[in-house]
Amino acid sequence: MIDDRIEAAIAARLGRLPARVQRRLSGKPPVVIDGQRLEADVQLMLSLRPILGEPVYDERLSVEKARRLTREEAATAGGPRKVPVAAVEELRVAGLPARRYVNAEPGEKPTLLYLHGGGFVVGDLDTHDQPCRVLCRHAGVDVLSVEYRKAPEHPFPAYVDDARRAYEWAAERHDRLAVGGDSAGGNLAATLAIEYDPELALLIYPVVDVTRERESRRLFGKGFFLTDELMTWYAGHFLPEGADPANPLHSPILSPRLHESSRALVITAGFDPLRDEGEAYADALRAAGVDVLAHRFRGLFHGFINSIGASPSSHAALVETAGMTRALLQAA
Repeated sequence: MIDDRIEAAIAARLGRLPARVQRRLSGKPPVVIDGQRLEADVQLMLSLRPILGEPVYDERLSVEKARRLTREEAATAGGPRKVPVAAVEELRVAGLPARRYVNAEPGEKPTLLYLHGGGFVVGDLDTHDQPCRVLCRHAGVDVLSVEYRKAPEHPFPAYVDDARRAYEWAAERHDRLAVGGDSAGGNLAATLAIEYDPELALLIYPVVDVTRERESRRLFGKGFFLTDELMTWYAGHFLPEGADPANPLHSPILSPRLHESSRALVITAGFDPLRDEGEAYADALRAAGVDVLAHRFRGLFHGFINSIGASPSSHAALVETAGMTRALLQAA
């Protein structure tokens, strides 16, 4: 088996090839769907997954193996070199594993409480180490990344309760606090933004409505990392039989308190099955009178923040996201 660092170095080299070479190596012409063109480096990266042994998400795949595969893919796609920050500290937050990333800029800075994605089943501090470093370095914030308990060992609402406890712990210790998260973590951050009063909610391709499937799921449910099979596998673990999908803790878009949400930055990706629900959430917040900035990275996919080593376009998008976060917090 190739060492993760070697795989990451190879992926980084492939990501820096000229776009025409990347498309040629992918074996396909440019991918254009719904008026959007997939970035060449992403097209190459996704084309290599079946060759490298893309996991099959069905009832035979154990949770333990899925978590291991997620860590391995994050290590490869995140890049061989850690994004530098001033300091990194391991700690416990309300009894939960956590990691603090310290920004090098002088003076008092906001703290971003960050909750990782992974369908409430996979993901941890390490899978989201690189994204948190980028946000810390470029958003002008200290990042507090917290690893909440996950399904199926800790069924709903354990991960929601952990997010609440983490927020209350952080709010007692920091004068300026924002919340953020991607995918499942975006769901938790959206809930915190409704229930508490952070300065900003950074919601990166969030899961906000499990009651229905929108057009983007039909368009991008196969071949773009977050597949129908993977989403069904996740739901089979975090949304057990008998659960109510319309519960606002599962589907924040249905919350009767949506008007109480803090202002939000909603980031979506063009080739993401969750694209339309994220953008519907931004529209619902606006309709409820909440200040929202929504931005779609048209050529990217669900998972781009974990792919900054293999995909320069993903790295650029995450840096841009950090810049938007900085600007909104400075305008607070």
